[in-house]
Amino acid sequence: MSEHGFDLPAKATRDVMDRREELADRAYEALVQAGLSAFLSSSQGGPGANVQVDPLADGGVLVEWSAQEELATAAVDLLERGVDPSNLPHTIRHYETVQTCMRDAIVQILASAGFRAERAEAHTYGSAVHIRGFNL
Repeated sequence: MSEHGFDLPAKATRDVMDRREELADRAYEALVQAGLSAFLSSSQGGPGANVQVDPLADGGVLVEWSAQEELATAAVDLLERGVDPSNLPHTIRHYETVQTCMRDAIVQILASAGFRAERAEAHTYGSAVHIRGFNL
């Protein structure tokens, strides 16, 4: 328990973090070789595949697609104004389609490159891809 009276999630050990960082580097390289715009979370980000290492003990290596800022901002602006979930505006539907298609493409590209990759748990990681390891 922490000094504030509640439990904080356990952090991964340095050895685990080293292995995750190596896996993240390999995944980044595989995505770039496939022709995708990609970056490591420690570098300057932008649109493309953001490869990051989650430091929590039950975390891992995650890849999340970032659309061009104009598309993401347009979707967020509409959501902030309020929308009818049964009749979403085209911009939001398009943004969601891009996110879903790119997540699925990243899973397939990484699997083809020898990674064990799957959709991440949506409640915690949204539309990210969780890389579990390397098969080759």
